[in-house]
Amino acid sequence: MAKRSLWGSKAGFLLAAIGSAVGLGNIWRFGYMAYENGGGAFLVPYTVALLVAGIPLMILEYALGHREKASPPLAFARVHPLWEPLGWWMPVVAFFGINLFYAAVIGWCMNYFCFSFTLAWGSDTSAFFFNEFLQTSDGPFSLGGIRWPILGGTALTWAICWFICYREVRHGIEKASMIFMPLLFVLTLILVGWSLQLEGAWDAVKNHYLTCDFSKISLATAAGRAVWVAAFGQIFFTLSLGFGIMITYASYLPKKTDIVGNALTTCILNCLYSFVTGFAVFGTIGYMAQANGVEFGEAIKAGPGLAFVVYPEAINQLPAGNRIFGALFFLVLIVAGLSSAISLTEAFSCSVCDKFNITRKKATTIICSIGLLGSIIFCTRAGLFILDIVDHFINNYALIIGGILECMLIGWVLKSRVMRRHVNKVSSVKLWPVWDIAVRFVTPIMLIMIVGGALFNEFSARYGGYSVKALLLIGGGILFGTRLASFVLSHFKWAPERLEERHHEPEEDDLLV
Repeated sequence: MAKRSLWGSKAGFLLAAIGSAVGLGNIWRFGYMAYENGGGAFLVPYTVALLVAGIPLMILEYALGHREKASPPLAFARVHPLWEPLGWWMPVVAFFGINLFYAAVIGWCMNYFCFSFTLAWGSDTSAFFFNEFLQTSDGPFSLGGIRWPILGGTALTWAICWFICYREVRHGIEKASMIFMPLLFVLTLILVGWSLQLEGAWDAVKNHYLTCDFSKISLATAAGRAVWVAAFGQIFFTLSLGFGIMITYASYLPKKTDIVGNALTTCILNCLYSFVTGFAVFGTIGYMAQANGVEFGEAIKAGPGLAFVVYPEAINQLPAGNRIFGALFFLVLIVAGLSSAISLTEAFSCSVCDKFNITRKKATTIICSIGLLGSIIFCTRAGLFILDIVDHFINNYALIIGGILECMLIGWVLKSRVMRRHVNKVSSVKLWPVWDIAVRFVTPIMLIMIVGGALFNEFSARYGGYSVKALLLIGGGILFGTRLASFVLSHFKWAPERLEERHHEPEEDDLLV
């Protein structure tokens, strides 16, 4: 049996973990959520969510991966064989439910990076994005053929993921992270600095980003409670929890590792990055709103519309250096996207290697080839619609349900105090019993509330105005398909020595359970 790979340095691991957490959503989702939910006041529920859900779950996933030195399916199988399907569901959802369309979105960014040098999107950025670039069809079932420029960018994304994951952890993922993440941080700071010197930028930041409207986060109102639920959801998504990534990355850590310290660093730096990028978003849109003589709320959009419609429009109106600014912005998106795509690929690849005892090189080649083929549907003229539905169902249901079950497994089956004892053996900052309460009660209850809120909204109105058929076949299909795949994969037998292999002290189980 091949010796398990290890990170070469603490910095390499942290940069890889932060790179996984920092993604496209940090740039185009956080700022809009803050604007919609009380500006600076949104930081209150966001911080609470970080403390009671984000950090406890991050410690849980780091601890499980470190304790078992295994991918999610193997780690879960060692805790209890009946829970192996959950261990498969996490990387399967991450890969097939997210990474397939994520690669296509990175392909969009690559195309727009090239467009920025000539401002090819023209004056009507919305018409260019939807009608000329995506050439969107009538709906999710009207594929309408492949958009070859998008497929080209998507193929390049998969090629990069293959090259980096193929080269093992230390020589591939770690080296890439040591390049990508410092580059991303420097580019982001340049982007923020450039944005804030624009006319009207600081007014937008002060009036819409930092101004606190505490009435919007009041727990006495239904709307206020919804903001708190949204904050918990954002923390969960932005930290890459429930993907199996952090379990996988932690499995490559050496025995003497500060679990709590690393978890705190990852969580805080990721959230700080989201906060800092908000200045660039609000500054740029504030400038555009002032230049066009419109209210800020009329200019800002959520999701891809912010990156591919609003930002190009703002870039057009910059007084100088707009081509450089545009290239810088889309380069930031590419780097942030690639760092996350690599981690999504690695989580599934590691699981396949552990289960079927094949080499990393073989597993990575097969998986990335499958990934490219699966991404083709998102490169069609219906790709945006399919992406939107899949993203909605995965983020609102699959990942959160996985997090709930993960808390049940560690909190009640293994016993949270067992994991806490393991963490405290290697960490400089010790966990208190309050962590047990968070894992067993607080975090799962909040996640259940998020799922409940999503279900209520689902039955109240059809998401995105899509037909019931589209939502059931595409959204329900991806949930059912990933769940079925996880059961099929768990059906294959492990080599006995894999399940019996121990990387922790026996008394952790024998004395405490």
